[in-house]
Amino acid sequence: MNKRKIDETDRRILTILQNSGRVSNADIARKVGMAPSAVLERVRKLERKGILVGYEAIVDPKAVGRSLTAFIFVNVNEGVGATSTGAELSQVPGVLEVHYCAGRDSYLIKVRCEDTDGLAIMLGQIGRIETVRDTNSTIVLNTIKESRAIPLQEEGEKI
Repeated sequence: MNKRKIDETDRRILTILQNSGRVSNADIARKVGMAPSAVLERVRKLERKGILVGYEAIVDPKAVGRSLTAFIFVNVNEGVGATSTGAELSQVPGVLEVHYCAGRDSYLIKVRCEDTDGLAIMLGQIGRIETVRDTNSTIVLNTIKESRAIPLQEEGEKI
């Protein structure tokens, strides 16, 4: 399957879209030196191949009362390779990311909640999952960088 192969133009288009998902095909076309119809076809091809998997709006967490960010390591009692607890963790309101990990802890999750009281409630919900043995939380004081954008340029290259 050739779905991972992209050329320089695809990389430039993907970088532009990651920076601004609402940019028009005409604007992308100007930036990459192509016709808008050619850009549209490339974007559709990237979507068909599963390289471009979606578009999303970014919401300011503070504006919606979710100003506290925490990372929680979760240690569980389940067999190696089993991820059913991860599926349960993903259903807890406020859990943004669930990562199955190698090492002492089985999962690393990222959560957002209103405050420390909200975090305590969330930890209670997590603790009620039958396979959860214990948790270790780290509260974020200040976020320096947060992004879902995947770097696509070669080392030292600017797009």
